[in-house]
Amino acid sequence: MNNLTLVIPAKKEAESLPVFLKELKEYDYKKIIVLQKDDFETIDAIKEFKNINILKQKYNGYGNALIEGINAVNTDYCCIINADGSMDPKYLPDMLRECLKKDLVFGSRYQNPGGGSDDDDLTTSFGNFFFTLAGNILFNLKVTDILYTYILGRTSSFKKLNLSNADFRICVEIPIKAKFKKMTYSCLPSYERNRIGGKKKVNPIKDGLLILSEIVKYFFKRA
Repeated sequence: MNNLTLVIPAKKEAESLPVFLKELKEYDYKKIIVLQKDDFETIDAIKEFKNINILKQKYNGYGNALIEGINAVNTDYCCIINADGSMDPKYLPDMLRECLKKDLVFGSRYQNPGGGSDDDDLTTSFGNFFFTLAGNILFNLKVTDILYTYILGRTSSFKKLNLSNADFRICVEIPIKAKFKKMTYSCLPSYERNRIGGKKKVNPIKDGLLILSEIVKYFFKRA
C-alpha cells in the first residue's frame, strides 16, 4: 500500500540491511533508510536496491534517526522497523488495519497469544518488565512492551508528539507523550526474531539509567 512508509534506522548494518531489504521486496511500502552520513559500508552494501530513499542523518543517535525519518515521511502512515531484521514485516498488514481506527499501534513481544522473542535475555527481559510496569502505574499507559519500537502510526500523530530524544529514551517518550496528548493506541503481539547480523546496540546499564531518568522526568513534569 502506497500510504505506508517504513522508517528504517540503520547504524552499521552492512550485513543485515541487504538481506532485510530483499525480504521487504514482497511488501508494497515506501522505504526510508536512515543512517549516519559517514556509514559508507552500509551505504555501499545497499547501492543495488532501487525504490528506496536514503536519508543521511544530520545528528547522530537512534532517537534522531527516528525523528528525522518520521519528519521526512509524506504518506498517511509510517512504521518504525529496524534494519537488523529482528522485527518481522509479516505483522505490518495487521498493524496497518488496526491503525485505521487508532493513532498508534505498538508491536509487543510480551502480548499473548503470539508474542515472544529470540533475541531477549534475562537482563533485557527484566528491564522491560520493570519499565513497562512503571509506565503503566505512573501514567496508566496500558502497554505490554514499552521498550519495543516496532510502532506503526498515523504520520500526523507521530509528528504531533514533537519527539526530542536523540537516543534510546525515545522508546518511552513515544507512549508517554501519546498518553499526555490523549491519543488512541493499542498493542498487537509480535514475535521478535534473531538479528541477521551484528550485536545489540543497546547498553543495558547505561541506556536503562537514561530510560529511568526519562520516566522520572515525565512523572514530575505531569505533577
